[in-house]
Amino acid sequence: QVQLVESGGGLVQAGGSLRLSCAASGSVFSFNAMGWYRQAPGKQRELVAMITSGGTTNYANSVKGRSAISRDNAKNTVYLQMNSLKPEDTAVYYCYARTIVATHWGQGTQVTVSS
Repeated sequence: QVQLVESGGGLVQAGGSLRLSCAASGSVFSFNAMGWYRQAPGKQRELVAMITSGGTTNYANSVKGRSAISRDNAKNTVYLQMNSLKPEDTAVYYCYARTIVATHWGQGTQVTVSS
């Protein structure tokens, strides 16, 4: 059973930074891709950033240039560094990990950006 545990969310002022962490119970090498989605109240869940097992990254246009996704294979952890945060970045952020047979989700961590 794969478990993903997120941390690093919280309340931050606009212009500030946060680093989200997602620790996986299995080796990250078993995942084709890992990344982050977010869901704001009343909105659909959207992809924020992802990183493949080969190291290819992809970002939503709304966070491109302000965010960086990375992984530490030794710690089975994926990170999302978010800078220059805006109130519209306020959402619950969910970590995911995808294998060839399933996509696993974390429970989510709240990010609130005050203006």
